[in-house]
Amino acid sequence: MPTDALLERFLTELKVLAPRAVWAHGSLAGGDYQEGRSDLDLIAVLPGPVTPGVLWRVAVLHNRLRAQPLAGGLHCSYLAPAALDDPRRAHPTWAHRCLMRRPVTPVTRRELHTFGRVLHGAPPVGLLPPVSDRELGDFVVRDQLEFWRPAVRKARLWTQDAWVDVGLTTFARATVTVREGRLIGKREALDVLPGLGAPAEVVDDIRRRRYGDPAPPAEEWTLRRGELTRDYLGSAIDALVAAYS
Repeated sequence: MPTDALLERFLTELKVLAPRAVWAHGSLAGGDYQEGRSDLDLIAVLPGPVTPGVLWRVAVLHNRLRAQPLAGGLHCSYLAPAALDDPRRAHPTWAHRCLMRRPVTPVTRRELHTFGRVLHGAPPVGLLPPVSDRELGDFVVRDQLEFWRPAVRKARLWTQDAWVDVGLTTFARATVTVREGRLIGKREALDVLPGLGAPAEVVDDIRRRRYGDPAPPAEEWTLRRGELTRDYLGSAIDALVAAYS
């Protein structure tokens, strides 16, 4: 499989940095990975500080992978052992073919402890502090309020497949987390959404694009789909925040 070949090449290239551990989270670890559609979400724990020299090596490493199939979807955050405790701290991350900084969120941390896949070295237990139910619930509600609710107001975003897909599934996953204290994947999120009042035709559209082989959507449907999603999410997020903030 191209995914296995890419991971093998990545781990080989990564040896120059002598990582203490490499973990997968997201759909690759959770059992809902769709090759060619899902991202490869990884965490690498390095032996020491992430210095400018280390970042240069990270950039070289990922640029060497550019020709590999699926390499554009390989995202990896690089963590120093002394920086594992703070879920708000941003870490160097290779994503979307460039270096950026972003945190390893409480959701990712809980995924790693619950079903994380160890690709190399030590498991998360013993290296990564656990996440309490309260911390996890507070984070997903805050994420809905501070990131997703303002995004709903930006109509241009919701003509894009990714915003519709991730916006709706993230809302469903956040709702299940605060209600039941557990994490779910995108497949279960799509099963949950109709019961939460999400527009059925949009949920069906996401399911076809993720698990089927649909034709490209017509512009008229793309615009209508965005309007339906925004109309639903605005009030749904407000109700979730009011109930659980």
